[in-house]
Amino acid sequence: MKRRTAVAVVIIVSCILVFGFISILAIFSIAGRSDMTFSGFGDKVAVIDLSGEITNSSDFIRQLKKYNKDNSVKAIVLHIDSPGGAVAPSQEMYEEILKVRQNGKIVVASFGSVAASGGYYVGCAADKIVANPGTLTGSIGVILSFPTAQKLMEKIGLNWETIKSGELKDVGSFSRAMTTEDERMLKAVIDDTYEQFVEAVAKGRDRDKEEIYPFADGSIFTGRQAYNIGLVDTLGSFEDAVSMAGEMADLGPNPDIVREKRREPSFVDYLTGSMKFMEKISDFEATGGPALMYLYR
Repeated sequence: MKRRTAVAVVIIVSCILVFGFISILAIFSIAGRSDMTFSGFGDKVAVIDLSGEITNSSDFIRQLKKYNKDNSVKAIVLHIDSPGGAVAPSQEMYEEILKVRQNGKIVVASFGSVAASGGYYVGCAADKIVANPGTLTGSIGVILSFPTAQKLMEKIGLNWETIKSGELKDVGSFSRAMTTEDERMLKAVIDDTYEQFVEAVAKGRDRDKEEIYPFADGSIFTGRQAYNIGLVDTLGSFEDAVSMAGEMADLGPNPDIVREKRREPSFVDYLTGSMKFMEKISDFEATGGPALMYLYR
């Protein structure tokens, strides 16, 4: 009887230990998730980070929608440190920011080391833009580039056969040189996308398009230069931008902040990133060829 009791106690204790161990692992797992937020109680300012090249808008928009629904979040600071990137994601972010503002929330953009091209495009949707004096910004324009390897393929005796429904169907193919018609079509696409950029800047800065064109030749500016020509509202740090957002939302200059915890990249992330880079090189034709970019290179 005593032996059975001892065995039962051991089993119960073991179950408790195992359950406790699993619970601890679950807590650490949840704490490591990127959607965990840290803040006090009451009204607050949310911070959304936009860093690196813009290739996708989903996470940025997810955060915007979350904070837009949160009644305790009265203002959002966009901490932008990006040279820009793909056109469509930049435009999607811009439009979602406008929706947040239409809902009555204050949005302030804080420019870090670089907020150029698509990075600047996104920032233009905010109520106010704050840049460091040494921030690199501007680069208003569009770029589309792609490699061609026709001569190399001829040299090594490699043929790339293409059957197409129209002469322009394979525009941007690396297997042939660009024709005059290719260039004409691509230039028309570039011009239209460029006009969309200028229109977005003019709307965001509340200025006429004619006032934007002189600065929309791809030139980059320091934060101080951008301030002098009206591309940003004021000079200051990220902390200054948070204080401005707090003041504009009637929360004072030292508001509580909510911000998603950024997950540190692992070895697997670096390995995956390297593999994706190689895929872009080796599978260029399959991934769709040239892409329109609001990107400062």
